[in-house]
Amino acid sequence: QVQLVESGGGLVQGGGSLRLSCVASGSILSTDAMGWYRQGPGKPRELVARMRSGGITDYADSVKGRFTVSRDSAKRTVYLQMNSLNPDDTAVYYCNLRRAYTSQNYWGQGTQVTVSS
Repeated sequence: QVQLVESGGGLVQGGGSLRLSCVASGSILSTDAMGWYRQGPGKPRELVARMRSGGITDYADSVKGRFTVSRDSAKRTVYLQMNSLNPDDTAVYYCNLRRAYTSQNYWGQGTQVTVSS
């Protein structure tokens, strides 16, 4: 079993920055992908950024050049550095771990990010 605990959300003015952290506990494999999804008001949950095995990263087009995902395996932590935030980034951000071989997903409880204009 895997548990994911996020932190770092909050209220920020447009143009500002935030860094989200997610600490994983339980059975973590080096082949697991870890990353972030978000769900804005009235919107479906969407991939924001993730890091797959080998350090391969994927980003949503809307965040490319502004957000950076990173992972510290020793600390079992994945980060999301968010710069140049705008009100469209307002959402609940969820940490995700996905098994490479079974595609099983684990989710954190979510952390709210609110960007004021």
